[in-house]
Amino acid sequence: MPKLFSYGTLQQKNVQLANFGRELSGSKDSLPGYIVGEVEITDERVLRESGKAFHPILRFSGNLTDEVAGTVFELTEAELAQADDYEVDAYQRVSARLKSGIECWIYAAAEK
Repeated sequence: MPKLFSYGTLQQKNVQLANFGRELSGSKDSLPGYIVGEVEITDERVLRESGKAFHPILRFSGNLTDEVAGTVFELTEAELAQADDYEVDAYQRVSARLKSGIECWIYAAAEK
């Protein structure tokens, strides 16, 4: 099953219920080499589900002393596709290795 690292709204119970129909269980972890920025959300569905106009967004720094805390979740392939649908175009899904050594997916700033 795919693993997804969340550092933002996908950790919210209401967002999980709206997108996956269930509350996810996960474990705390961190992602080295990234910092958190902010992106303004204009998508009506995402605004409604998250309740937030500004969402955090990962930006690659390459500096291993930079670290972002979050939660790693195990999803089904279908749920991963639903997470892709939830994320706006400012994000892209990429593979990453967490501090624990777990290989997972993350949503980071899309390259323009």
